[in-house]
Amino acid sequence: MSRAGIVTVVGKPNAGKSTLLNHLVGEKLSIVSSKPQSTRDRIVGIRTEGDVQMVILDTPGLLNPRYALQRAMRGVALQALQDADVVLYLADASEGVPAPLETAAELPQPPRAPVITVLNKWDAIGPEDRDALTASLPDAPRISALTGEGIAPLLERVAERLPESPYLYPEDELSTQTLRFFVSELVRETALEQLEEEVPYSVACEVEEYREDRSPVYIRAVLYVERESQKAIIIGHKGQRIREIGRLARAKIEALVGGPVYLDLWIKVLANWRKNPRAMQRFGYRLPEERPS
Repeated sequence: MSRAGIVTVVGKPNAGKSTLLNHLVGEKLSIVSSKPQSTRDRIVGIRTEGDVQMVILDTPGLLNPRYALQRAMRGVALQALQDADVVLYLADASEGVPAPLETAAELPQPPRAPVITVLNKWDAIGPEDRDALTASLPDAPRISALTGEGIAPLLERVAERLPESPYLYPEDELSTQTLRFFVSELVRETALEQLEEEVPYSVACEVEEYREDRSPVYIRAVLYVERESQKAIIIGHKGQRIREIGRLARAKIEALVGGPVYLDLWIKVLANWRKNPRAMQRFGYRLPEERPS
């Protein structure tokens, strides 16, 4: 009998959740950035191997929200916990013994699904730290999402805890999300890589047009920021930075779609959109109380 179910990956910002998802599905689906809070929505990856199918949810980092967008991000993570058949609570081993998930996520009670606490970045710590963590959490899987160390035994533990079930999706699918969604994420990732200070957190991306009937594929995307000063920073001197963002993003998109792309990239201001629930909705972000029941 096959096993299938939802595996939700949660943890603090920069614990390596996106890197783990990408490694598990063998494809770059979730953007990876050294800047925290780069994942804003849940990213769905599907891993099918043998008689096991895992629908893996990468989630925004657990944090104390300070404004509307962060409240929406926290709501996404908490909903993914409710949907889970297995929870992978990913912790950065270099930060020491992690708090229990209920404490880190400020949950009134533990999730209904079994929780596996996973120590990531095991390759980045020394023998003394390894001994201390092993003594505190002897059963926690120790992995490196970057190199793949420890992934195989972790997958075995997850598979054992999934319910017996037929596959939930065709075995050749890698995600339930659209190419438009991943294109917008790749453009935003490239902007994150090129920008400093507070500007990256104010950037959103919307794909306004996606024409697969053309060669090259035509994509018109808009980067939104909150202030005119941020717009000027992204444009750069004589348009140099926005051209570089476009060039690098186009290369990533071409690798994703497997062919040439014409990326028509624009930038606009949408004032204080991160604090405005109506403005957030145009980018797909909803506050928890506004989610359909």
